[in-house]
Amino acid sequence: MSDIKIANLNLKVIPHDMVRSALWLSFFTIILLAWWMMYMMAMQMDLDLIGRPGEMGQRMAAMDPRMDMKMPMAEFGPLFAMWAIMMAAMMLPTMVPTLRAYEMLMVSADGTRAGWLGILSGYMIAWVAFAALIAGVQLALLFGGVIDMLGIPNSTLFAGGLLVVVGLFQFTRAKEICHGVCHSPMNYFLGHWQTGYLGGLKMGLGLGAFCVGCCWGFMALGFVGGVMSLLWMGLATFFMVIEKLPQIGHYVTKPMGVTLIAAGVGVLIWHPIMGG
Repeated sequence: MSDIKIANLNLKVIPHDMVRSALWLSFFTIILLAWWMMYMMAMQMDLDLIGRPGEMGQRMAAMDPRMDMKMPMAEFGPLFAMWAIMMAAMMLPTMVPTLRAYEMLMVSADGTRAGWLGILSGYMIAWVAFAALIAGVQLALLFGGVIDMLGIPNSTLFAGGLLVVVGLFQFTRAKEICHGVCHSPMNYFLGHWQTGYLGGLKMGLGLGAFCVGCCWGFMALGFVGGVMSLLWMGLATFFMVIEKLPQIGHYVTKPMGVTLIAAGVGVLIWHPIMGG
C-alpha cells in the first residue's frame, strides 16, 4: 500500500515540476530572443556593440526626419516595437527575484502557476506602456533636433544634464519608495495578496508600476549613449538586476547616483571646452 502511495505522489509531483521547468525555460528563451533581436537591429543600422555608427550608420544619423520618405526610426510604430522588445530584453531579467518570491508563496500560501503568469503579464503590460511613452519622447527629441535618427544626442549639454537629473533622482523619496517595493517584492505580495490569474495580473501591474518608477531613469539614459547601444543596454540591465537583489540592492542605489552626477558634471565641463 505504501508503494502505491509513493507512486501516486510521484505522478503528482512530476507534472508540476515539468510545468515549472517549461515556464522558466520559456521565460529565459524570451529574454534571449529579445537580446538577439536587439543585436540584429543594431547590426542593420550599422552600429557596433558600443553604439558607434559606421559609414552607413552615419548617413542614417544625419537624415532629416521630415524628409518625404519612409524612415522607421522617425515613426511611432517601429519605435514603439523597438522599445517594447528592449523592455523584454532589459527588464525581464530583473523579474527573477520577484517570480522566485511568488513561488515561495505557492508553497506557503495559495499561489498558483496561473497567478505566476498573471504577475509576469501585468509586469510586462506596465513596461510596454512605458515603451509607448518613451517612444513618443524619442520622436519629440528627434523632431526637436536634440537627438539624431539613431537616438544619439546632438549636444553634450543635453547628455550631461540628463546624467545629472537621473543621478539626482537616485536620492529622492520617490526612488526610495519605488525601490523599496522592487527590492522586497515579498512584502508587496503580503500586503496586496490576490489569487488566480486576475489576482496575479493586478499584483503584476502594481509591481510593474513601481518598477517603472524605480528604473525609468536608466531607460532614459539611452538618450546619452544612443538607444541602440548594446553596451548601455547591458550595463543598465546589470545594474538594475543588482539593485533588486535582496542582499545588496539597497547598498548600490546612492553610490550609483553619485557616479551618474559626477559623470554628468564631467560632460558639462567638457561641453564648453569642446564647444559641443
